[in-house]
Amino acid sequence: MATHLALTDVNLRFGGVTVLTDVTFEAEPGKILGLVGPNGAGKTSLFNCISGHYRPTSGSIRFDDDEIAGSPPSQLNRRGLARTFQHPALQLNHTVLENVMLGGHTRLPGGPLAWSLRIPPTGRRERETRDEALALLEEQGLGWAANSRADELSHGLHKSVELCRARMSRPSLLLLDEPAAGLSQGEVDQLIRTVRRLAAENDMTIIVVEHNMTLIAELTDRVIVLDHGSKLMEGTAAEAQADPRVIEAYLGTEAADDAA
Repeated sequence: MATHLALTDVNLRFGGVTVLTDVTFEAEPGKILGLVGPNGAGKTSLFNCISGHYRPTSGSIRFDDDEIAGSPPSQLNRRGLARTFQHPALQLNHTVLENVMLGGHTRLPGGPLAWSLRIPPTGRRERETRDEALALLEEQGLGWAANSRADELSHGLHKSVELCRARMSRPSLLLLDEPAAGLSQGEVDQLIRTVRRLAAENDMTIIVVEHNMTLIAELTDRVIVLDHGSKLMEGTAAEAQADPRVIEAYLGTEAADDAA
């Protein structure tokens, strides 16, 4: 199911500190939106508002026709929202396969008791979930690591495992927080192919936070630039890279003057 996301005047404050100010934008099905800006711009905080980890101080976040601002992450996951994190949150003492399977837990029938007793419908669904997780790992080039403990893999591979886990929930809205950090160039190229295919084949709405502007330029349809918690501009990655305001936000006033 295609998902349209719309943010209107989203504000976030912690005590006297303003983190986000009147952030407004829309993300469309089948499109990849980049969320960029210098360190401290508020990108991850905005992700946390969308995914239910933070409750906005004010403003609206609409998931299709429903208001979701302040909804808990578990509820949003069941509605079709999945995300990865800047620092992957894996169960390091479990296998890679078990970590990926966790992404499909909302689709298992019954509750904890049924899962522990493994009654027939639950056992059958668990086997299906295992097969699906293995297929995703193979597709991501990680089939060889399925039975390895997560703590035996590099940080870059943790990113790939977390992407597989997010895909296990079959999301219609996918938030990727610095998915290329720690990846080799070959892994980055594979990431680009995977994310493009997800958007095109599944009509998925995808938002990517990333510092790598080369990747953003290759991957996204358009970008939102944040600076000090406010939207600085919206356009293509090429337009953002040529905008003196963006250059100043990243590099300072002198660099902006040189680029003008």
